[in-house]
Amino acid sequence: MSVEEMRPRPRDGVMQIDAYVPGKSKAPTTGKVYKLSANETPLGPSPRALEAIAQASRALELYPDGQATLLREAIASVHALNPANIVCANGSDELLGLLALTYLQPGDEAIHTEHGFLVYKIQILAQNATPVEVKETDLRIDVDNILQAVTPRTKMVFIANPSNPSGTYLPFDEVRRLQAGLPKNVLLVLDAAYAEYVRRNDYEAGMALVSEAQNVVMTRTFSKIYGLASLRIGWMYCPEHVADAINRVRGPFNVNHLAMAAGAAAIRDRVHMDRAVAHNEEWLAWLTAEVSALGLKTTPSVTNFLLIHFDETGDHTAAAADSYLSDRGYILRRVTSYGLPGALRMTVGTEEANRGVVAALRDFLKS
Repeated sequence: MSVEEMRPRPRDGVMQIDAYVPGKSKAPTTGKVYKLSANETPLGPSPRALEAIAQASRALELYPDGQATLLREAIASVHALNPANIVCANGSDELLGLLALTYLQPGDEAIHTEHGFLVYKIQILAQNATPVEVKETDLRIDVDNILQAVTPRTKMVFIANPSNPSGTYLPFDEVRRLQAGLPKNVLLVLDAAYAEYVRRNDYEAGMALVSEAQNVVMTRTFSKIYGLASLRIGWMYCPEHVADAINRVRGPFNVNHLAMAAGAAAIRDRVHMDRAVAHNEEWLAWLTAEVSALGLKTTPSVTNFLLIHFDETGDHTAAAADSYLSDRGYILRRVTSYGLPGALRMTVGTEEANRGVVAALRDFLKS
């Protein structure tokens, strides 16, 4: 009997997973470190959220509301939605996992795009289903390629809109065309983690389509523009039949009390969110122009990050740039695991961080 036969075995599919590796948070320097690898907001959370946490911390001995009523009602009020169509979770990552758990089984296929969020493939494999990777076109989701990949075994399609790590987006007409072309039994998952940053007339996060269709869900997060990443808060807008199914399998207290209080306060603080949007608009444009002026290619972004491409044929590679920047306290994100070994993803940071990265890149390219 082999060693493997003498111990518990994971279910089929699990050991095919490459574990998700977050962006670095430390640099080999004794000086100040600027973490620009995880798309966190440089403005931090809303003061109202911090006040709500302080108030909520007085009842830590009590279990949280298992229905996340306070948070669901706040989200519904701000977005003019029915609370019955909202499910909250321990980050939008948990929702992606719950969707895969609920709607995929061995033999099923689920589609994700070439450079899409790595968690999609992880969750598909965790259910012993088959991930189907679809090519993008110029780092943009290609609806025709997705529709051509659909088979009778397809049960789900995951798309990030805007996309991570490219920062590109799919116009809403194209999202509608995608949904119209899918069989009615295929669930379309619209991951809109960066929706609050987008300022394009032809973009819509997906709420209108969810309201009209029975096979579309939209996931969102409080980790980005709201600055509550450490509390892990995600939410999903979905048809009631999907909410009913997910509520049957999720943990009964999957959102903690502090997170609910902070999220409900943060989503109502429009002033703070507008400040975050304005900061991002100013510095994303500045970074795009300054990095491009250095002779480096960037992918046009509508998010709070910028994908920077390096010449892999010479000395100034992405790996070399990453090492050079890290030594000086600037931590960007290698995206080799996303199939982009020649690029770094940079979060829009504070003015000091943004100017520092550009200056360091200028010196790197001269070295």
